Amino acid sequence: MRVHHLEVNVLAIGDAVGDAGLEILARKLRRIKKCHNIVFTVANGENASGIGITPNQAEQMFNAGVDVITLGNHTWTRREIFGYLDDNGFILRPANFAPQTPGRGWGIFDTPVGDICVINLIGRLNMKFGSENPFFEADSIIRQVNAGIVLVDFHAEATSEKLAMAHYLDGRVSALWGTHTHVQTSDAVVLPKGTGYITDLGMTGATDSVIGIKPEMSISMFLGDPPGRFEAAAGDAKIECAVFGIDSATGRCVSAEPLRIT
Repeated sequence: MRVHHLEVNVLAIGDAVGDAGLEILARKLRRIKKCHNIVFTVANGENASGIGITPNQAEQMFNAGVDVITLGNHTWTRREIFGYLDDNGFILRPANFAPQTPGRGWGIFDTPVGDICVINLIGRLNMKFGSENPFFEADSIIRQVNAGIVLVDFHAEATSEKLAMAHYLDGRVSALWGTHTHVQTSDAVVLPKGTGYITDLGMTGATDSVIGIKPEMSISMFLGDPPGRFEAAAGDAKIECAVFGIDSATGRCVSAEPLRIT
């Protein structure tokens, strides 16, 4: 019997930062999805408040066309998100957080092209966060998953940790992308065993900023001024993301293309 191979396009969107990031998603995401024939969209939303995310901001992202929201080290900054994480299965926090924390770290989602699993993990190198080992957590989750396509958002600081995880999971997941550093890398690739990869998607937010934050606030920090709460920058924005083409019959990635939309 001939197996029908259908290439499925998945969109992964870098960290949405502040109102500028949310607004450009609302204005442009549906057009991007149509242009690139996207069937499933995952976006990191942990900086929607600048630092953290509220239920209202999560709803804005869903209304813009995001299917699943992933988070990271700022998950717990806005306490009002705690109950929302338990109630809404389409927003994920890192799976290797302590098991008693609210929410879930992975899910299987029914789509027109079959089940898609999304896993959210957080790194440990230079993150100053007491999470469990993400490599062991990935193993544990993958053993439980029965889905044709498996996607991983690895929210981590170190490029070495992201690359190591990608090679560790090569052939076991369809695509793995890095988030957290807010600077898009130029290394999108399909690894030897069929996993799509990019070290960092970049960010969705104000173009004239320091990784989404008002430049003067970041400069002040590096000058050693008394600390203050960072504020997201405003003005013209960009969406940094990547499209992964995945063979629905095998779950293997066949193409990985970074995008920047202004």
